[in-house]
Order: sequence, then C-alpha cells, then structure tokens
Amino acid sequence: MYDILIKNGLVVDGSGAPGFLADVALKDGRIAAIGTDLPAEARRTVQARGRVVAPGFIDPHTHFDVQLLWDGAAKPALEHGVTSVVPGNCSLSLAPLRVGDRPLLVGMFQQIEEMPPQAFTEAFDWTWEDFAGYRAALEKNLKINVAPLVGHSVIRLWIMGPAATQRPATADEIAAMGDLLRQCLEAGAVGLSTSFVDVDEHGKPVPSRYATFEELDGLCAVLGEFGRMLQIVPEFYDVDLTIARVDQLAELSLKHGIPTTFSPVFDSHLTPNTAPRILGRVEEQFARGARVWPQMQTRPIDISFSLLRPSLYFGRLPRWVRVLRLPLEQRIAALNDPETTEKLVADAGPDGGVAYMGALVVRGGDKAPAAIVGRTLSDIAAERGESPARALINLSLENDLDVAFLAASRGHDNTARIGPMLANPLVHIGASDGGAHLASFATYGDTGYLFSEYVRAAGALTLEAAVKKITADTAEIWGLKDRGTLKPGLAADIVVFDAETIGRGEERPTFDMPGGGMRYTRDAIGIDTVVVNGQIAWTQGAYTDAVSGEICALN
Repeated sequence: MYDILIKNGLVVDGSGAPGFLADVALKDGRIAAIGTDLPAEARRTVQARGRVVAPGFIDPHTHFDVQLLWDGAAKPALEHGVTSVVPGNCSLSLAPLRVGDRPLLVGMFQQIEEMPPQAFTEAFDWTWEDFAGYRAALEKNLKINVAPLVGHSVIRLWIMGPAATQRPATADEIAAMGDLLRQCLEAGAVGLSTSFVDVDEHGKPVPSRYATFEELDGLCAVLGEFGRMLQIVPEFYDVDLTIARVDQLAELSLKHGIPTTFSPVFDSHLTPNTAPRILGRVEEQFARGARVWPQMQTRPIDISFSLLRPSLYFGRLPRWVRVLRLPLEQRIAALNDPETTEKLVADAGPDGGVAYMGALVVRGGDKAPAAIVGRTLSDIAAERGESPARALINLSLENDLDVAFLAASRGHDNTARIGPMLANPLVHIGASDGGAHLASFATYGDTGYLFSEYVRAAGALTLEAAVKKITADTAEIWGLKDRGTLKPGLAADIVVFDAETIGRGEERPTFDMPGGGMRYTRDAIGIDTVVVNGQIAWTQGAYTDAVSGEICALN
C-alpha cells in the first residue's frame, strides 16, 4: 500500500519534457511509481485533477540560518512550494563560531540581513561552536530540506580572531582555514560563501573582504577535493569589477574543478548594458569549460522602510545609516537636532532629495495619516513647502517614526528584457534572499512570480521550462542528490499547484518575529499541497505537523 497517491495531475517532472497526465505514488519518503494504471490503495489520496504535479522548488540563495532554529518550515517559503533552501550565503553562517565571537556575527547579520537582535537572543539556545553542532541543532525540527553553506567570514574569525578584520592571512593561517573548511564540508556544508561588498554594523568590511587571492585559492583547493560550490557577492554596483570577478571565478572553477555562483545580477534602465555584458562574459567562460553560474531574481526591486529601524534603502548614505542605528530615544533626539538634520538633508542630494526620495510613496504604518497614504513624497513635500528629505524626517517625527515609505520598481522591472535572460540556460534563478532584509521587502513568492509574470503573462518560458529552472537545474548545479526530478526512487519532494493562478500575494507587514518584530511577507497563491520527503507539510492553506525535512545529501 502506498503512503500517498496523488491522482490525475499534469506531471511536469522537472526534466523539461512536456507534461503528461498521470498518478504519482509515494512510499517511505520516496517516489514509488508514476503512471496511469497504479493500484488505488493508499493511506491518503490527493486529488490533483486540473493541477500541476511538479518537483519541490529549490531556493539557492537564502539567509534562513537563524530562522530555521525556531521555525523549521522557513515560513512562508514552504507554502510557496519551496521544499529545499540554501542558507549561509554572503560569507555568513552560524558556524563555526566561538562563543566570544557571537556578538560580532550578530552585528553583521543585523547590518547585512536586517535581523532583529531578539532573533539571536530569545528564540533558541545557542549551544554549539562547530559546524557539526549547528547541523545537529538544525535537524531537531526541520520541516524543509536544507543545504547549508559555510561562511568565509566566520572561518576567518575562528582561525585569526580579531586579526580577521585587520590583515591578510599568513600561509599557516590559510592552511588552518583549509583544514577547518574541510571539517565543515565533511559535516554537511554544501560549499563556501564569500563577499566582496558587505560591511558590519560599524561600516567596516566583513572579514572575508580582507582575504587575498592566495587565501581564496587555498580554500577553493579544499572545495575541489569535494567538488563543492563557491558562492560570492561581487561588486555588483560596478559592471567592470563584476566582470573581473566572473573571470576570477572561471579560473578557480577550471583550476579546482568546482562550480561557482554569484549574485545578484540586476537589470536596470539606468545601466541597460550591465546585465547583458555580464551574461556575455559568463557565456565566454562557459565556452572555456568553466562553471560560473549567475543568479538572477524574478521580482522587481521594491524597498519599504520607516525610520523606526535601519534599512538598506539608505545604504549609500552612511550618515543616515549611523543615525538609524542609534537606540530609539537617541535616534529621535538626533532627528530633532537641527545641525544633524541639515547634514542629513544635504546628504540626500543638492536638490534636497528630489531625485533620491521624491518618488517614494507613503505605504502606511500604524501612525500614518490616511490623507497621505498612497501619495508621493514629492507631492507631500511641495504641499508642505519642504524638500523631500526634510518632509520625510518631519513626517516621521510627527508620527512617532511609524510612517512606512515604498521605493517601488527601482530596477529589474522590465519583463520584456528580463524574460529572455531568465530563459537563458546559463542563468541560475535565485538571489531571493529569503529570510533577510525583513523590514525592507518580502523575500518570498519569487517562484510564484516566475509563473505568473514570465510564463502566463509574458510567455518567456514554457511551464515545463520554468519548472526545470527551479528544480532539476538547481539540483544539478548544486549537486543535490535525488532531488529536483520526479522519478521513481528519488526523494518525494512535490508541489501541487494551479498553473492558471499560481502567483504571489500582496506584500504585507507581519509581526511574527521573536520579540514581536515586524517583517514583510507575501502569501502564496495557487499552491494546493507541498510534500517534503513523502509527508504532506502544507495543504489547503495550512501547515501540518510533519517534521520531515533533512540536511540534503550530495552527489
């Protein structure tokens, strides 16, 4: 008898082949059979008539490292059809890390990923130091599969201590880092992540940015022993520097026989040649035999913020960042100080923030007056006789800082341009940042948006091609064993969805973080059932009690 029988669905198996009508039978966490004449005996039957039955989606760039310790489903990722996630990106992971270095890492996570401090102090017991201990902590309550990276910055901290943010490593230190990386890979890490752009809460480069090429090369030699992934964040703000990183990754890939990936690759009308130039160089390097996978997200760049908390929106305005990192009372005092506000307004630009802030829309917030919700800051500022930057500060102060602003479609929003890029067989769909930037935008629903915008609306990809992109292709790129395809004997990670309605809900504030912290989320649309390793984890709008997630095995 089967455990679950999914009947009468359109099976899109991840291979890219045309979908076909069939039943899918599951037993003991695996796909037992696929066909039209399967025995009907099953402990549970899922009716999928008029629905697509596909492999579970895989998200290769997330920051669920912390959330998974108290929420094994990585909500709401799982309900969007995501059954496997890759955390530990951008040089940051929760292990290996000595107890004394925890505050340093928390500061980096808060700066780079906008996570509240309570996420590290109230939600779980931090009992480990090594990677094996972190893995054991994760495995206690997993509802979703996890393929964790280890962060270069924490490896540096472990070996070099305070010197990790002061100088290059010696030959002996590089060798010690290689030994530590090897231990992490043996404990289940799928690869190494590093960053060339990120900073900590003090604006100081994260440890990985102090590494020489010799250090990175030494670590890649260890990755080569296992054939594991190197993930980087390049200087994405500069196309020439990014292309140089593509070339560097290509050399490391060829020398050590490893896959590499970088993100993000954004398209923008302000620099329309950037993405095409990067992808052109990627094609040249693949032609040489290198594996350099560019990650591109599906959604436009939308950023929401209020002055209640720091935001990446102000990443190019260091003085604003410093003020917004002050404790609330000190922050309000600074925003009320004429000398400080004069400098803030000046930093926003010689036009008082017209170009930088004028198009912001008031999206709400508990204290936002209804009369200004939905209006642009330029209009409101003109009405008040103020510059946009000063109006933003004053409006916020007048309403206890609880006014939310939206910077909509700041790039990556031209479907006609992005569709063909996503369809490019060398483009890796990822860069979702799931679990990060909590107070800036919802890092969920990218998979639904892929189908609603690029399959149904634009026709840039077929249904089968889109499924393949986020299932079999991702599993192959990362070497995830037995995942990404519907085939007898493979892991039963499955999503049942309506191809005519699958999408993402409206972005909305949700107060479900430790300590009552706020984050933006999106509900799933058109997802019927999500199966993780043969157990139904989410169905008909609700999570189940299933705890069937695993640390992903590798090929």
